[in-house]
Amino acid sequence: MTHKYSMGQNVYYEPTFGNAAARGKYKVVRALPVENDNRLSYRIKSIAETFERIAEEHQLSRSD
Repeated sequence: MTHKYSMGQNVYYEPTFGNAAARGKYKVVRALPVENDNRLSYRIKSIAETFERIAEEHQLSRSD
């Protein structure tokens, strides 16, 4: 499996139901190794926050 998004790319993050994380525009910090169940994940960061989040690929979409 290959990651859809690359480091530095802008993405829109849509948290899953029940997650209090802020949706919106983020930048991909790096792609994480593929999980044992083939899930693709990323470290992402918003300019409005001082910390990074981990998001699965299905929670992300392209952003300009």
